[in-house]
Amino acid sequence: MQRITSLEQYQTEYKHSVENPEAFWAEQAEQFTWHKKWDKVLEWNFDEPNVKWFVGGKLNITENCLDRHLADKGNQTAILWEPNNPQTPARKISYKELHQQVCEFASVLKNNGAKKGDRICIYMPMVPELAIAVLACARIGAIHSVVFGGFSFKSLSDRIYDAECNIVITADGAFRGAKDIPLKSVVDEALQTSPSVKKVIVLKHTNTNVVMQNERDVWWKEEVEKLNLTGIQNLSGFKAEIMDSEDPLFILYTSGSTGKPKGVVHTTAGYMTYVDYTFRNVFQYNAGDVYWCTADVGWITGHSYLVYGPLLAGATTLMFEGIPTYPDAGRFWNVIDKHQVNIFYTAPTAIRSLEALGLDFVKPYKLDSLRVLGSVGEPINVEAWNWYHVNIGKNKCPIVDTYWQTETGGIMISPLAGITPTKPGFATLPLPGVQPVLLNEAGKELIGNSVEGRLCFKFPWPGIIRTTYGDHKRCKETYFDVFKKYYFTGDGCRRDEDGYYRITGRVDDVIKVSGHLLGTAEIENAINEHPDIVESAVVGFPHDIKGWGIYAYVICDHQRKDVDALKAEIVQTVTKYMGPIAKPDKIQIVSGLPKTRSGKIMRRILRKIAEHDLDNLGDTSTLLDPAVVEEIKAGAVK
Repeated sequence: MQRITSLEQYQTEYKHSVENPEAFWAEQAEQFTWHKKWDKVLEWNFDEPNVKWFVGGKLNITENCLDRHLADKGNQTAILWEPNNPQTPARKISYKELHQQVCEFASVLKNNGAKKGDRICIYMPMVPELAIAVLACARIGAIHSVVFGGFSFKSLSDRIYDAECNIVITADGAFRGAKDIPLKSVVDEALQTSPSVKKVIVLKHTNTNVVMQNERDVWWKEEVEKLNLTGIQNLSGFKAEIMDSEDPLFILYTSGSTGKPKGVVHTTAGYMTYVDYTFRNVFQYNAGDVYWCTADVGWITGHSYLVYGPLLAGATTLMFEGIPTYPDAGRFWNVIDKHQVNIFYTAPTAIRSLEALGLDFVKPYKLDSLRVLGSVGEPINVEAWNWYHVNIGKNKCPIVDTYWQTETGGIMISPLAGITPTKPGFATLPLPGVQPVLLNEAGKELIGNSVEGRLCFKFPWPGIIRTTYGDHKRCKETYFDVFKKYYFTGDGCRRDEDGYYRITGRVDDVIKVSGHLLGTAEIENAINEHPDIVESAVVGFPHDIKGWGIYAYVICDHQRKDVDALKAEIVQTVTKYMGPIAKPDKIQIVSGLPKTRSGKIMRRILRKIAEHDLDNLGDTSTLLDPAVVEEIKAGAVK
């Protein structure tokens, strides 16, 4: 694939991509291995919505991630694994070895009843076998649903139940810093309400004691050994299932404005083409680069820019099991020097937390292998951008501040490293093939620069969401009905005098905590599981490290003197039902919530109080009980 190498070329390519998008994307897709080329590049209709790319094409994404690289990159490292414990040796898996192991595990899945179209849940630690499981599912045409290993049994159960998964792939446990996390026991609890699951395949990783249920549970290693016992010594010839370009590749659950998580569905050919193109161009990947994305595969960033994007490009992708502060806050920088990382892609939350711990953890490291820095998950604030640029990039590494979503599949607005002039805090310009617009509340397009509105896209790109699993109506209502003829991101955005885009934050009922979207309704449902809580309302507030924190207003059914104990119990309840990522940062016990006469909670008022902007609450006269606002203001948690 030709890569953009200058600003002039970007402008020419962008113009071509907007004027003739079908020709543009067909050019990008030509490089791949196809069993049958497409009959038509694009069919689309945002009213339904219905989007199909490369219609009639036949392929398998793993042949493009693995098989086509074997001739010239077979011995090159595909996955470089850095374990949680720095004393444990790193692992290097070549493209040839990865291909072999994916074919092996694809056979294991087949032997355990998996077939094309099945949904398979993956709940694993950040080990190479996680990537192998993902690719093995794609190899046989099964749809993978990766669930972040920090989610609770309830969140896991909801996702298994919604997708009707028949197999779960997990491990005995996970290492995360100084903690051992018992994954298999969480799976066991989740499966009490998941009757569709027939098999659980368990990787031995932490040597945690687990209970193995007869007939249902099998060990990963033993299943692979069975292949050898049955005389299958070389599985490199395991044929990939031929998929239609629009066959689903994966489901990835994201929080919505209702309590039920929604399963975002991405399909094969369009997603493949989009993540490959964006990976190569945004990061300006060069052959031989060591690339490190710190995201967990349980998030879309891990899918697109740790597994699929780098492997499609034939890159060496570094996979890290640990956390940035273990055994100390120099771990990221130690790993960069140790493995001579050239491209580093992480989240503003991590940058801010490491910035707060001081430069003593940075100074021992050279960081001279770095060429490109990236930021993902939320807008990066100017202070953190400057710290990152000066202290990690040594004033010589361009920062790509990437804007995109689970639903977009890949990066939408971003600098191209070393090509697009950057501006701290700005995602800058749209990628070729991406057509952003800003709309006012009435849905009118705001023309020109120096405007602010709702960020939408007016033409499909290959990585766009196709549906929400089992509920197409929800997809339509969430993304395409708010503003007719547009895909609505849910984000506010400003376009400055230079035409650069800056994301200003969510405008719907979700909170972006440490770069991850959490639905307010889902958090409220978890809080309300506490036996003493009658009702709750959750809003976001600015947080120095996480970007946004969670502020919970809760009504207790009787007065409790031990308020601190109650708050601790609420945190425990949320952790149990959603996982620690969703626990509230601030909890205020209130006697009532500001509601209209129709019963709608006025979250605008609660947000202002959470932000301590007490003089700009707006009109409260329409509330059922305006006096409750004064009580909440008086008790606001600082």
